[in-house]
Amino acid sequence: MNEDKNALLAAGHIELTGQFVAGSNFTFLVTLSRAGVTLEAVYKPLRGEMPLWDFPEESLARREAAAYVLSEALGWNLVPPTVIREDGPFGRGSIQLFIPHDPRRNYFSMETKEKKRLRPAAAFDLLANNADRKGSHILLDADDHIWLIDHGLCFHAQPKLRTVIWDFRGEGIPADLLADIEKLPSLLEKGATLRKRLRAYLTSGEINALAARARHILRQPVYPQPDPRRRPYPWPLV
Repeated sequence: MNEDKNALLAAGHIELTGQFVAGSNFTFLVTLSRAGVTLEAVYKPLRGEMPLWDFPEESLARREAAAYVLSEALGWNLVPPTVIREDGPFGRGSIQLFIPHDPRRNYFSMETKEKKRLRPAAAFDLLANNADRKGSHILLDADDHIWLIDHGLCFHAQPKLRTVIWDFRGEGIPADLLADIEKLPSLLEKGATLRKRLRAYLTSGEINALAARARHILRQPVYPQPDPRRRPYPWPLV
C-alpha cells in the first residue's frame, strides 16, 4: 500500500488546498491526484523554512524525508510516507502523506497504557537525534496506529535530543527493537543501499553520526535520562 501512496506522492498532480498556520515554517495542505486517485498530503517548501543557527539552511525538508527512510529501514512504520518534490507550488520541498486524526489526541492526552506503546517512538528519536519531539507530533489515526511527524530538526551530528517522551528513562530498550537497530551499522557502511538513499538528504557526517548512535545504543541498551547539562525538552511542549 505504501508503494502506491509513494508513487502518488512522487508523481501526482499537486493542488494547494490549505495552510497550517500554527508552526514557525510554511506548511501547506495539498491534494495529489493521478489516474483518478487522490490523497491529501502535507507540503513543506524549503523556501518557507525559518533559518536556524544550528541546522544548515534549507535542510529541514530533506530531514523529513530521511526520517521516513530510517523508519522504513527499521521496519517500524512510524513516519508517514514522505518524498521530496521539485515541482511544488513554492518550489522544492517535502510531501508527506496526511494522517487524518483528532488533534485533541496527542502525547499529553494519552492514558498510561497508551504511552506504553511509545517505546519504539522513543527509540526512534534516540537514533534520529530528534531535537523537537513535541506532544502534538505524535498522532493516532482511526485504527489507533501511532504516527510520528515533524522531523525537520533531526539527524544533527551533535547531541540534540529534546523530547517530551521521557517515560522510559532508565528502562532497558526492548529486545525486538534492539534486533532491528543491530542491522543499522552495516546498512550504513560505505556503498550500502541505505547509506546511498540517506545521502540524498543528509551529509556523510550526519550519516556517520547516525551509525555511531546505533552502535552506542547497542553498547548501552537503556533509554537515557534527561541530560541536566542542556535543555532536554522542546518548546513549546505541544
